Amino acid sequence: MSHIVTVQDAVTAFADFMEPTDAELDAIEQEMPVILADVDLLDAQIITLDRVPTELDNRRIRRARNRALAARIALANRTAAAMLPGGAA
Repeated sequence: MSHIVTVQDAVTAFADFMEPTDAELDAIEQEMPVILADVDLLDAQIITLDRVPTELDNRRIRRARNRALAARIALANRTAAAMLPGGAA
């Protein structure tokens, strides 16, 4: 008879000391517009998986792709501005 033994990492994976730090939560908060834009893009692409995309579908995907790109640019600009010494002029 073999005994079932739990793996220690699986048992303690959600211990209190493993919560995200405030810095990690702030980073997620800053990246949230990019995450949401990517989700919208994926939604637009998923809609067209089982059919031929119509002109409306193509337009929806193109707009979602542009919003995702704009969100990434805005995040990159915020990150670059934060790294400048003395702030942005």
